Amino acid sequence: MKTATFKEWTLTTLDKAFGLRQIWACPLMDKWANREIEIDDFEKKTLLNLQKSLIRGGRAWNEVELENKFISPVIMTADIDDEQIGYFLERSLSGIVGDYELSGIVDGMIATGFREPDIPLFCLQKCKRSVDNQGSPDAQALAAMLVAREKNNNQKPIYGVFVVGLVWHFMILNGNEYFISRTYHADDEEIFVIFKMLKALKPIIKNELINSC
Repeated sequence: MKTATFKEWTLTTLDKAFGLRQIWACPLMDKWANREIEIDDFEKKTLLNLQKSLIRGGRAWNEVELENKFISPVIMTADIDDEQIGYFLERSLSGIVGDYELSGIVDGMIATGFREPDIPLFCLQKCKRSVDNQGSPDAQALAAMLVAREKNNNQKPIYGVFVVGLVWHFMILNGNEYFISRTYHADDEEIFVIFKMLKALKPIIKNELINSC
């Protein structure tokens, strides 16, 4: 059994090692992005206040500042947590995928459980730059999603996102195919699209991943 951390991978090496294929059209992503989600006045005001700080200083923030001053507040505003699922930060995740034992620290995950994460359903990875000495955030997110897929063992899709500074990309892993969305910029009106997609995760998880037959 080979061992590897999430940071060791690129999309190309993941494709080769696990027989993955990136696809360029994805009805599941279209459904996620186009889901009818309302943003109330409180949420809109909160997002705009968070965005002000991001615009002023976000390009200079380190990863901890990006997480604590923007990403986590936006996700918490989406009201993910309850007694069935929660948003967890900096948690270890490991599992057997093919011939590898994959492991690492996931920057953020939505998982079943409200005190401790149990089954991961959504994985987040963040980075200041697209590629640096800490690895590729797209590949790190996908590697974590592969472990989540094995832990779910139910043939259902795994959702994810990687954030590079002010730019967000959403991801879906379905079987051995994965899709990466277009870029969404958190420093303009697309912050509301980002928020809607994050807020949509709760009904997707509740109705399609956990409670569906």
